[in-house]
Formats: sequence, structure tokens, C-alpha cells
Amino acid sequence: MKVAIAGETRPDERRVALVPDLVPRLAEAGLEVVVEPGAGEAAGFTDDDYRHTGAAVDSGALDGAGVVLSVQPIAAHRFDLLAPNAITVSFLPVAQELDLVRALRDAGHTAFAMELVPRIARAQAMDALSSQAFVAGYRAALVAAERLPKFLPLAMTASGTIPPARVLVLGAGVAGLQAIATSRRLGAVVHAYDVRAAAADEVRSLGAEFVELELPTLEGTGGYARQMGEERARLQRELLAPHVAAADVLITTAAVPGRPAPLLVTTDMVALMRPGSVVVDLAAESGGNVEGVKPGEELTVDDVLLWGGRNVPSQLPAQASRLYSTNVVNLLLLMRSGETLAPDFDDEIISACCVTHRGEVRHAPTRDLLGNGGGEERS
Repeated sequence: MKVAIAGETRPDERRVALVPDLVPRLAEAGLEVVVEPGAGEAAGFTDDDYRHTGAAVDSGALDGAGVVLSVQPIAAHRFDLLAPNAITVSFLPVAQELDLVRALRDAGHTAFAMELVPRIARAQAMDALSSQAFVAGYRAALVAAERLPKFLPLAMTASGTIPPARVLVLGAGVAGLQAIATSRRLGAVVHAYDVRAAAADEVRSLGAEFVELELPTLEGTGGYARQMGEERARLQRELLAPHVAAADVLITTAAVPGRPAPLLVTTDMVALMRPGSVVVDLAAESGGNVEGVKPGEELTVDDVLLWGGRNVPSQLPAQASRLYSTNVVNLLLLMRSGETLAPDFDDEIISACCVTHRGEVRHAPTRDLLGNGGGEERS
């Protein structure tokens, strides 16, 4: 079976769906890997790198391909190039890509969305959301350190002592914990808050101080936080305000899957921060945790720099691609049947992340968004 690695065409996407080092794993499974020319260049992988590990490089990589791997979903006009009933594996934010889902359904292809991989122990090696959040959290701390006009660590010199910067991280999921760990390694004093009770021990294990607000916890499913009501959100902002005001750096990472990011920090709260402070909002693309932030832009509000993240993992494309590739290969090999791929929809991982299959929309929330056009689910 031919597995095509598509070159990314969307703006600001520098990752690639398969790094050369992982080509042999697919070859050992009897799969032929064909890469579009230049697909890995933005991530630092040349066409010769792919050839040296056994892949072919061909501008017609998608022609007749039974499987297409990409980071962002390929464009609908390319679906006709694929073999009948082909498999596509990519990120696929269904709520924002309903027209593409319809096109996949109508073309009869089987589409897997990496963000729908369930958060269960058996699926950890396929969890692309977590692997890319890990990269984003690291990047957030570096962005803040680079833009803050003062040292992060304590410095004791003959000329005097420079106190450490204070970093506040809101949201202690994968991205938040990595932001905490990186900020600590850079020498900052770090405080963090999360609405989930389990996060407190994780924050403290990294040497940071957990902010106690004495509010009810909001544990959701799959390790995510549950959406909060407006009164709870208002009270939380009120209690967080003095902690935000005391921070030199604020990093926000809070997200609820499938919903707009919760508003954690208002412009009034930002105005309380000292001039020169830096805010890094990793949730900017889904509405932002900080009022006024814009994805992909740097703004100065009341002498505070607001940095809105946009496709942050792609800013470290080599490492992000390596992690994502491992996730994708593990998911693909879960479907292996001899020297071909045959998704087993009795497997909870396969079932959970499949959006379309042979003319039908299997993912129930997406089917609801599409209305009566989604079709009936089948195995």
C-alpha cells in the first residue's frame, strides 16, 4: 500500500507529517512511502534525507495513494487523486472544517483526526495534542524570556543582587506544565493555577507554587477542565487579579476542547501589571484567555506586551515534527493487517478519532453539526 507524505500548503505551517527516521518503521510493515518534493524542508529535512531512509520522492506522491499523512488536512481538490476509499490522517478541526468533512464524506475516504485520539493510557503514544502542547509550552517560556526586558534568574554580582522574575502560568495541562518547567530552568520564580485539583501536585513537583483560590474544582473528562459558568469565571478573575498584577510574565494555556477558550484575564487586570511585563497567550487561536489578544500578533496595552500564539508548535518544526510523526505512525500501525491497513472500528482508539468512512460521517458531534447530511453510523 502506498503511503503519501503531503507537503504542507497552509500559511505558517512548517511541520511535516513524517520525519525520515520513521520511514523504516512503515517500510517494515510492508508500506511504500512516497514523499512530495520539499515536504520536509521547512522542518530541516531534505529530499535526500528521505531517499537515504528508503522513501521515494515524487511530485505525483498523492496519485493513487491509499494513505495520505499530513499535519493540516489536504485540500479538497486533491481528494480525487487518491485511491478509492483512501485513508487520510491529519489534524482536522471539524467545527472549522465542515466543508472539508463533507468533501471527504462525498469522496468516500476514511479520515482520521489526530486531535480526537482519546486520552487513555493505551493511546498515549498517539496523543498528538499532548505532544504538540509540550512543544508549545516550551516555546511560550522562551518567547516570554526573550521579550521581558529583565533577567529571569536571580543574579548575585559584585555590583549588586538582581532579584528573579516572577512568572504566573494559568492552566497546568501539558503546555502549562512545560512552560512551568522551562521557566524554572531559566531561573524564574514560578506560580501557577489550574481549576483541576490534580494539577496542584503536578505544579509543586516542578518546584512551582500552586495558587490556591479556594474555589470549587472543575474536573472534566479525559484529563481536561470542565467549562465554567460566568459567575464562577467572574469570581475567579477577581481572585486572580492580585496574582496577575504581581507577575512579570503571564503565560496562559487554558482550553476546553471544542469550545472557545475561557476568558481568564481582562484588560483591567492587564492594566495592573508593571510596565514592561509580558503576556503570552497560547489559547489566542481559540479566542484567547486574555482579553484583547490577537493570534499571531504582538500588541502593547498599558505598557504590557501581549503575544498571541498562532500555530506555536510549528515555530519549532523539527522537534514538533518528530513528535507528531511518532504519534501518526503509532496510530497507522494500529490499523495494520498484514501488508495493508484495515481500521478496526471495534478498537476504541480507531473509533474515537475516525471522522468519515466510506461515504458516512462516523463522528457523532460532527454528524450533529452537519445535520441530516451526515449519514448513519456503521461499522
